[in-house]
Amino acid sequence: MPCPAVVRAQRRASRRTPAREAHNGARIMAGMHALLSAFAPIWMLTAIGYAVGRSGLLGAQAEAVLGRFVFHVAMPAALFTMVSGARLNTFANSSMVAFAAGTALVCGLGFLASGRLFGRGTADRAIGSMASGYVNSANLGIPVAVQVLGDASFVAQIILFQVLLVSPVILALLDSGTGMGTGAGAGAGAEPGSGRAVVFRRMLTMPVRNPIIMASLLGVAVSALGLRLPHALAHSCDLLGAAAVPTALITLGLSLNARPAADDSPELPQRTARPVRAEVVVAVALKTLVQPLIALAVGGPLLHLPEHQLLAVVLCSALPTAQNAFIYAQQYGLDTRVARNAVVASTVVSMATLSVATWALGTTGS
Repeated sequence: MPCPAVVRAQRRASRRTPAREAHNGARIMAGMHALLSAFAPIWMLTAIGYAVGRSGLLGAQAEAVLGRFVFHVAMPAALFTMVSGARLNTFANSSMVAFAAGTALVCGLGFLASGRLFGRGTADRAIGSMASGYVNSANLGIPVAVQVLGDASFVAQIILFQVLLVSPVILALLDSGTGMGTGAGAGAGAEPGSGRAVVFRRMLTMPVRNPIIMASLLGVAVSALGLRLPHALAHSCDLLGAAAVPTALITLGLSLNARPAADDSPELPQRTARPVRAEVVVAVALKTLVQPLIALAVGGPLLHLPEHQLLAVVLCSALPTAQNAFIYAQQYGLDTRVARNAVVASTVVSMATLSVATWALGTTGS
């Protein structure tokens, strides 16, 4: 009787026909083209922001003003439009369990690393956590998913997961760590009586004070009630929300105009005067390597996801850090260098990790 391992090897070899190999090769090439097409706008808009910043065209306050516009106006409009038109019953599936497990574990590791390894406070830990595990699902995940997976339905679920579950936790940590409602107020000493009652009251009122959470909750209400917005209002929200991603990337590019003399100034708080290279390396490694590996382990051996679903989970987990991390750090008055550099570096590194995921898993499902 032939050895079972030999029989399995013979069966795999018999399936490797020239036509099948050609088909797999075409799929891989299409996936690589999709990656390049999806990354190009990110690099171009960031480069434009950098060039505009170098030229001084928009003035010294451009980064701060555009950042406030994104955080308080454009991003809430985009999130409201997205959530209000989505179905909220899409979370209950094994693929989301695998993705959520990777996100939760990596965000936790990022939070611990920022505190234990680099001595960061609560708010900066929250940014380190976000830089490590919050994926760029919208402007990068959607085009990649459409080209590599054939549809973006799973990315839509990830967007809702991050908006409705991950962002409120991050924002709550930022709020409690800085004592600032939306980054536009006073510091931690602005509110007298910093006891437990004050902290509890701030937590309860944060959804009202934070435009991102408020917009998301309004979107949930509209979706749950099955309401349809008037065309004029819906179209206005669409137009305003469409400005969020490009403006955030322009703002990110503006921030790349480093000012070493200012960064080394003794007048800056100690947390902003330290080198951040090691922090960025840790965050990028967690984001581009550890997170997809956890998703692979949970989705494969533990949940036994079908091959196409496993590819979707790993591919989306390997997406780079979203520029939201930089915007949040900026608006809460934190050191933006870790978030900014993690966004840029993970975007570059993820070209390799996404390609490997597409090659390794994309050839097994067809």
